[in-house]
Amino acid sequence: MTITEKIIANHAGRERVTPGDNVWIDVDVLMTHDVCGPPTIQIFKREFGETAQVWDKNKLVIMPDHYIFTTNHHANRNVDILRDFAAEQTLPHFYDVGTDRYKGVCHIGLAEEGFNRPGITLFGTDSHTCTSGAFGLFSTGVGNTDAALIMGTGKIWVKVPETMRFVFEGALPPYLMAKDLILAIIGDIGCDGGTYRTMEFDGEAVYDLDMQERMTLCNMAIEGGAKNGIIAPDEVTFEYVRQRTSEAFEPVYGDADARFHSERVYDVSTMEPIVAKPHSPDNKATVSEVAGTKLDRAYVGSCTGGKLEDFQAAARILRGQEVAVETYIVPATTEIARQLHEVTLGGDTLYDIFINAGCQIGKSSCAACLGGPPDTFGRTHNTEVVISTTNRNFPGRMGSKQASVYLASPLTVAASACTGVITDPREVLV
Repeated sequence: MTITEKIIANHAGRERVTPGDNVWIDVDVLMTHDVCGPPTIQIFKREFGETAQVWDKNKLVIMPDHYIFTTNHHANRNVDILRDFAAEQTLPHFYDVGTDRYKGVCHIGLAEEGFNRPGITLFGTDSHTCTSGAFGLFSTGVGNTDAALIMGTGKIWVKVPETMRFVFEGALPPYLMAKDLILAIIGDIGCDGGTYRTMEFDGEAVYDLDMQERMTLCNMAIEGGAKNGIIAPDEVTFEYVRQRTSEAFEPVYGDADARFHSERVYDVSTMEPIVAKPHSPDNKATVSEVAGTKLDRAYVGSCTGGKLEDFQAAARILRGQEVAVETYIVPATTEIARQLHEVTLGGDTLYDIFINAGCQIGKSSCAACLGGPPDTFGRTHNTEVVISTTNRNFPGRMGSKQASVYLASPLTVAASACTGVITDPREVLV
């Protein structure tokens, strides 16, 4: 069996499962946020009763992160609903806005708070819940009704997915990042090429990545249509997890004779920096093919591109430079926001590098990645052309339906911010 099949079998109480099987499995963690949390709560109360208790308070995580720094009263009401529910249920893992506990983007917050443990099952009311698969666990997004069922029973009905294997051979060049790797894959298989399949990542270049970069790979598995993304755990995984939780975990690995739906092998030494052109993540081009495209904005943030390593990469290029277009820096979590003031490059903090370059720095949240109300930080307007580290570039995704969004790595975004046109990071890296 593959690693995904084994994890599902373990949680179904079976010795073996095969792709296509439908099984009930136990859920170790359920996550929800301010967009999908309120309707999930409504369905839970309707089906299980107004006074019903969740199946396990310690396994439910609520992290508001999407539409929170806004005056929009509908968005504010959503957070109020979460607060009321957390108080009613005395939930220990509610990370409320405006408190010292507030985290920011849920997918990164789950990792920082130690909820991502090898071998477990983790479900969330957000398609990018697949991010957590970087830790060697089965993690996927579900709808509000499924989440309400988990909330009441701790179980869910799952169809076992086939597994597609993607191997990246060789040492990763300094001008490539995980974002380039996943955009290459999505460009090859299309946005529906992995529909209801697992995307498993392997190879020297993958295991050279730290956990944050591995999260980028798994984060965008959903952009290929996949059910989940996953990377088998190693010592890098264990070290990250042990620093954040004392909870026990049992790593799971695929069998040597595991059967895969397909396998693609990439030689990273031959790869170039990649972008996804408007208006789809699979509209792939090398940066050199679109170099010179005039830009209005640059954006570094989101669950995909707002992690510490993303900002360290951008700072490598922005240090001592001045941006030529409006450039937004949005740390995914409050921990990362704090690290911007602590981590240095060439004697300067990352925060100072960005401020001196003329960047605007926002509060930890999803911010403009999902568009949001008109007062959302970094939201696109009119016919702007934007280059962004986010994960989707559909019309209206970052605000205006008339805007054009190019997806790229933090290196490419930073290089382009300095010139005002799409620029290959190889031209400016030293």
